[in-house]
Amino acid sequence: MTPGSLTTGEELLGARRVVVKVGSSSVSGDNAGQIPHLVSCLARMYRAGAQVILVSSGAIATGVPFLRLDERPDDLATQQAAAAVGQNILVNRYQRALTAHEIIAGQVLLTAHDMENPTHRGNARRSIERLLQLGILPIINENDTVATHEIRFGDNDRLAALVARLVGADRLVLLSDVDALYTAPPAMAGAERIEFVPYGDPLDGIEIGESQSGWGTGGAATKVQAARLAADAGTAVLLTETKLLAPVLDGERHGTSFEAKRGGESVG
Repeated sequence: MTPGSLTTGEELLGARRVVVKVGSSSVSGDNAGQIPHLVSCLARMYRAGAQVILVSSGAIATGVPFLRLDERPDDLATQQAAAAVGQNILVNRYQRALTAHEIIAGQVLLTAHDMENPTHRGNARRSIERLLQLGILPIINENDTVATHEIRFGDNDRLAALVARLVGADRLVLLSDVDALYTAPPAMAGAERIEFVPYGDPLDGIEIGESQSGWGTGGAATKVQAARLAADAGTAVLLTETKLLAPVLDGERHGTSFEAKRGGESVG
């Protein structure tokens, strides 16, 4: 392994196009205060010349308290209602933080059907490309208000990987409340951080867990699947904790880097 194989802060700041995905638990509830710090990192990459796309979960989790509910609802209709309220509030919080950096956001809501249908997929790609050309920072989320249990991405890690493939991003950053991929669940004795995953590495012997937050639908397994999906299209991936993105941009080494396939192509 060489230092160039890692997705470093220098590479993120020097990237042409970066997709950053953040999970529900990082931007809702008690962690909603992390949004300005995350936005400061996005603004650093933006000012450095990168085209930045944010894929943000959190609509349902943000909306639930405003519906006077104590926990994530189980029924689809109430989840959709929470998403309708929460998406508005979430994007407003992002825009307030982005305004301090003189950046305008553009909201893009997608369904799994949009990414499977060639016409819809092409429309989404052209819309995102035009937003980037105009200097707008797209904020993408699954359209939970119309999505169903049967037809949905399942988690925004996969959505972020598909977006990275769609727009030919050279870097994908998957942010959550876990700092890296480990050889076993981090709480287990002897678990060691995996700094680098070569392209095509099957990760044999690695015990990969699922989400335990109660809000997000993804865990380490979905992030590894998403990382591989993006890497197959030539996008290098960094998996790390939301609060560690700023130190990474400052030059510190955190998280797990996934090597991209050479010669990979975007899916238009």
